[in-house]
Amino acid sequence: MAAQVITVAQQKGGAGKTTMAAHLAIAWSGAGKTVAIVDIDPQASLATWFAMREASLSKTDARAAVTAALTHHAIAGWRVAARVGELARDHDIVLIDSPPHADTEARFAVRAADLVLIPVQPSPMDIWASQATIALAKAEQTKALVVLNRVPARARLTEVMRDAIKRFDVTLAKSQIGNRVALASAMVGGFGVTEAHPRSTAAAEIKALAQEVLKAAR
Repeated sequence: MAAQVITVAQQKGGAGKTTMAAHLAIAWSGAGKTVAIVDIDPQASLATWFAMREASLSKTDARAAVTAALTHHAIAGWRVAARVGELARDHDIVLIDSPPHADTEARFAVRAADLVLIPVQPSPMDIWASQATIALAKAEQTKALVVLNRVPARARLTEVMRDAIKRFDVTLAKSQIGNRVALASAMVGGFGVTEAHPRSTAAAEIKALAQEVLKAAR
């Protein structure tokens, strides 16, 4: 088995990087993929979410199959590249949540990936700040996919931001994630939105992005 390795990266904090990683991991595992989520972010927000998930799932066997398909690994330092390679042999997908700055570990994560997923909020400052992450992916010769995240219900603003991103010579995802309350409420209990609110608009958006990301990573 050779996994698709996907790194979620954004050097600007607050773009929703970890939230997106968690929801994508659940969507893929729920679709029958074995997923290893790798947390190299010192903030360890993904580790906190996963611990909450284990605590919630210990009370029920209803999601046992999904739990078995998803593992969490906290890795730091020089071990990142080697450990990702090991996990790639035993999983369908390795999803890396990288630090929000261009340190050595972030570079390793980008270098190891088949695709760098870059969440960007639709604001001028966020889009300008994303140039550093796009440049890092290009420097490491890794494909990049930018996705608009936390998109408000203002179609005109979204189109303007899409046009701005295209000027950076990077692929922009057709899928986008709205500013949905369901995304946060699902994570409070350690779940993904496709589990907690499977019929919601948020779940549909995450599923669409999950499919697009795997296609782009090939």
